[in-house]
Amino acid sequence: MTASAPHWIDYSLPLRRPWVTQYGQETRRQGRLCRIGDTAGLVGWGDASPLPALGITPELATRYALECASLDLAARQARVPLYRHLGQARPVSSLEVNCMLGSLADCTAEQVANAYAQGFRCFKLKLGVTSLALELAQLEQLTVGLPGDARWRLDANAAWTLSDARYALHRMRDWPIEGLEEPMAHADANDLACLQESVPFPLAIDESWHLVDADFFSAPCVRRLILKPARLGGLKESVRIAEYARRAGLDCVVTSALESACGLRAAAHLAAAIAPDACHGLATGDWLLDDTGARPRLTDGRLALDSENGPDGTGFTPATAYLSAFSPGLN
Repeated sequence: MTASAPHWIDYSLPLRRPWVTQYGQETRRQGRLCRIGDTAGLVGWGDASPLPALGITPELATRYALECASLDLAARQARVPLYRHLGQARPVSSLEVNCMLGSLADCTAEQVANAYAQGFRCFKLKLGVTSLALELAQLEQLTVGLPGDARWRLDANAAWTLSDARYALHRMRDWPIEGLEEPMAHADANDLACLQESVPFPLAIDESWHLVDADFFSAPCVRRLILKPARLGGLKESVRIAEYARRAGLDCVVTSALESACGLRAAAHLAAAIAPDACHGLATGDWLLDDTGARPRLTDGRLALDSENGPDGTGFTPATAYLSAFSPGLN
């Protein structure tokens, strides 16, 4: 069926609290919804939400939104969930997700206990915001009260020197760490490989994608890749990368870049397509005070892939305020 030209509408969504990293802080998420329809009345949606601090430029976000809208429409035309359209044959109803607690500096034992009571068992914290000594002391104190089946997922955001990274990993070696992203500034493959050999948990590449070159998968320097599809060139490219990673024995974790509900649903279907049994970084919807549509349901630390409107595509339907902003002939 013939698809229409894409139509766009801007959004600006306030955050519940500032999103703080070593790069600064965000208080709003701004972006555009992309809508592509066909002559039968089916519609696909995409989310262009740039975040230059994480390498997601406006140009990349726009291309990603166009691809998502086209793939969402194609999946709806085929009457299948998007994850099936991306190649996953087995049924996937939900995904395990980590609880994003934000900066370690702002995290309290009460927040961890509340998240645990909600069913989360993996807790993500951003490091590299204050001094290393202070952060290690704070993390050690929180670890004392951590339930036995819970784990930390940490992100140093490339804030440490090599010496700092060695020291931090030595201190953390026997702590309940599920994984650590970007442990050093100006990452070098040889240094990362040595750091990875020193700890039993996976180190992960997120921002340092310059290291993932043609030779990377023949001798990976870390055990995990963090996939933000908007930054990597789209859903199809992310699936391709994940296949190379699988052959090399690497974990792949899909994480949100604080997209709206539209982008979050697309990322969740990517996660279901490439790693349905992994724990992904997609429980970020509650950081937004408002949203572009209904978010995926979050129950007992798992993100549901179904929707009130059926299983086709991503299941996204925009909120009335956004839907009505498109011309009547397109609704």
